[in-house]
Amino acid sequence: MAVIHKTTLTPTKLELLATWLPAQPWYRGKSGQQPELSRTGGFRLDDPEGEVGIEFMAVTDTSVDQPVTYQVPFSYRGAPIAGADEALIGTTEHGVLGKRWVYDGTRDPVLVAQLFALIVGEAEPQMQSTSDTPDPSVIGWFAESGATATIASTTVTDDPSGTDLLVETASDRRRLTIHINRVLQPGRATEEQALGHVTADAPLPDGTTARTAFAVVRTHP
Repeated sequence: MAVIHKTTLTPTKLELLATWLPAQPWYRGKSGQQPELSRTGGFRLDDPEGEVGIEFMAVTDTSVDQPVTYQVPFSYRGAPIAGADEALIGTTEHGVLGKRWVYDGTRDPVLVAQLFALIVGEAEPQMQSTSDTPDPSVIGWFAESGATATIASTTVTDDPSGTDLLVETASDRRRLTIHINRVLQPGRATEEQALGHVTADAPLPDGTTARTAFAVVRTHP
């Protein structure tokens, strides 16, 4: 189980995101506008090897007329990933662990593998800010029984609607698309014809939360 240290990060994750987020194709703010971000939800997954921190964070930008909530899958590493400079959000100094490399986790094979494990029921979601505590409000679902979480390869594509992870399963070479909803739509938790999904709570404007699709699995054409 991952240990959540009550310590400092310099710069903070929100400070890193304030620079990184406006450059993404799914950002809804105006060009040149500085986002005003707050953490409004999310969950964690454990790396079976205990080396990589995995977090799915919901952040809300209130700098726009209608607040927008984004999903950012983070991976945290003690050393850089070779050949993944384009996925680096930034580096930060952790008060206990030292220098950490913070990545857009959609490009991190450890995060992608554990996300798929969550979807097929082989990984248990964890509370975002509490060590060794499962989060039963986060639900992974897959329509077919007997699927395993081993992935042979992954291709990643960003567009204004979010991020698509094209995965090929190792067992039967099946090709699936895991769509990461970068702009969360609170209250929209299902999709017709979806093969699987991950749902969790996301904030509504009135301060309450609603079930929301964080990721959706489709059969790749």
